[in-house]
Amino acid sequence: MAKGLGMTDMAPLTRRMALVCTVWVTGILAGCSGGNDVPTLELEMINAGRTLIGSKIAARSAPPRPPLTRAALDTLEGSFLEVTLERRDQLAYLYVNAQRRDGDPGKITVWRTDDDVTLAMRNGVLIATRGLGGDVISSQVQVSGTAPGPTSGGERVQYIRSLDNKERRLALACDLDDLGPETVVIVEQGHATRHLRETCTGGTADGSGDIGTVVNEYWVDSHNQLIWQSRQWAGPHIGYLWIRRLTN
Repeated sequence: MAKGLGMTDMAPLTRRMALVCTVWVTGILAGCSGGNDVPTLELEMINAGRTLIGSKIAARSAPPRPPLTRAALDTLEGSFLEVTLERRDQLAYLYVNAQRRDGDPGKITVWRTDDDVTLAMRNGVLIATRGLGGDVISSQVQVSGTAPGPTSGGERVQYIRSLDNKERRLALACDLDDLGPETVVIVEQGHATRHLRETCTGGTADGSGDIGTVVNEYWVDSHNQLIWQSRQWAGPHIGYLWIRRLTN
């Protein structure tokens, strides 16, 4: 378990993780269907309104987050991510829960909050979520060996748990562009990276889930074999996640 930040500097990171992630999950799940039946239009509108009101109340009542500092992060043991759910401007901190390999290229790392929200990544590319509602059940992505990030364009397939609790296959055709070297600064520390942009289009086979254009961005450090920063799409229900690697 990771060592907490000093109480004299700020609240322990793991406690903050639990607090912000409880708000994160509650805000999302408030608008989700509770069973296998498709909600009526009235119920969907009521749930959407309740979610919007709840998020506004939470935003007003939530205390301001203390700023992270590099000195505080340097006291931590282990790796941490800062993840922002862009649609609600809600933030969470995640730590490494498990790592494994399977029959496909790359290594899977599962990142977790204290209240069991998880993101699974293959070489830093998002392949699954749990606990957010409308989750990505699994994904097929273009990675190879130990290289971080996507290594080529091509087909990307996502299996999405829709809000009526059914699984839908979402097929995307992606192009990968290397935008060149770029230095990113994360909490007072600069990192030399290459900026990769993945542009995808597609949808469901029956046309019910056409999503237009999706753009994923990765700032890749090939020397350290990791992604310092990324903006990745987690399906039509969750939307984009802004992900920063706080510690190595």
